[in-house]
Amino acid sequence: MDQRLCRYCQKNFQPSKFQPQQTICGHPECQRRRRSDYHRAKLAADIEYREVCRDSSRKWRATHPGYWKEYRVKNPSATEQNRGQQKRRDQKRKLCHLANNTPALDLKHSAANIWLVGPGATLLANNNSAAGQVWVIEVVVPAAGAVTPSCKQHPAGLAAPTDA
Repeated sequence: MDQRLCRYCQKNFQPSKFQPQQTICGHPECQRRRRSDYHRAKLAADIEYREVCRDSSRKWRATHPGYWKEYRVKNPSATEQNRGQQKRRDQKRKLCHLANNTPALDLKHSAANIWLVGPGATLLANNNSAAGQVWVIEVVVPAAGAVTPSCKQHPAGLAAPTDA
């Protein structure tokens, strides 16, 4: 038989005579990835399969009510890792709502618009701005007709209080 290249590990393998269309080698890690990819695609495409999986998880959680609480107590590093991953997922979900918008948030309405641009912009579908550093410098212009005393008269630059 002919040699094939495994889609996951990129190594040559001999396909099974019982599965001539085989595209994944028999290595346990490659087979795990194959099953995981199939499961993910099936969940996305098949509504009934998705409901059965969800119901199965619900039944298991009902029969093992304290499992996850105990797991988090026994595995604090896994708990911290999950918190970090959840923060990234939450940020990604928030940015997905901006997918058809510019990758910026209007922070404050003013004559000179102020925009926030950040590293999360790379996750957007229609990202049309370049990553960079933005400095916003606002100049305060005194009102017309206001007289400001010189610094020599008032070292702090403020007028002395007057008693009226």
